[in-house]
Amino acid sequence: MIKIINYKAGNAPSVMHAVEKLGLTAQFVSCGEDLAQATHIILPGVGSARATMDSLREMDMLAALDEEIRGKKIPFLGICVGLQILFEHSAEEDTPCLGWLKGRVHKFDSGKVRVPQMGWNEVNFVKSASIPAKKDHFYFVNSYYCRPEDNADIWGVTDYCGEFCSAINRENIYGTQFHVEKSGEAGLALLRTFLEEA
Repeated sequence: MIKIINYKAGNAPSVMHAVEKLGLTAQFVSCGEDLAQATHIILPGVGSARATMDSLREMDMLAALDEEIRGKKIPFLGICVGLQILFEHSAEEDTPCLGWLKGRVHKFDSGKVRVPQMGWNEVNFVKSASIPAKKDHFYFVNSYYCRPEDNADIWGVTDYCGEFCSAINRENIYGTQFHVEKSGEAGLALLRTFLEEA
């Protein structure tokens, strides 16, 4: 069963709608024990890194996520903030994060670009992952971006007055800074590939 983490800072209903549009079924989860029997886990993202981490703690989700994703290697997709909290630290409210990936999350320089980045931008997938992806335009709403310590974790890059990492992959862990659920046919195609092939 596809499990979508339904926390108060997220946008789980939008992701559920996208999954259903693909003709698939999923289940909202709101506590750690609900992750049992997951075939795929999706962490949607809207809001801040700190609010997301606080919500996951309140739901007693952190240990269960670690067990399912890093222990059992269940395919995982983090979207927007769901990608950012995979790293060690976010500059957003000076927030310690999950630390599954080495690296930090930084804020765009408002002196150089509009913050937040909002709208469509191109993603160039620069490494082969177990799920294929091709260059296309996806929808972004973000003021922060990740900077992985290990370049091998970079799955996709985007230019926003300079190149930044807009998608990550390590083994069964995937993350997109863009919103697959709001990215039209390109987003749905990528989501379908993740759910069918990961």
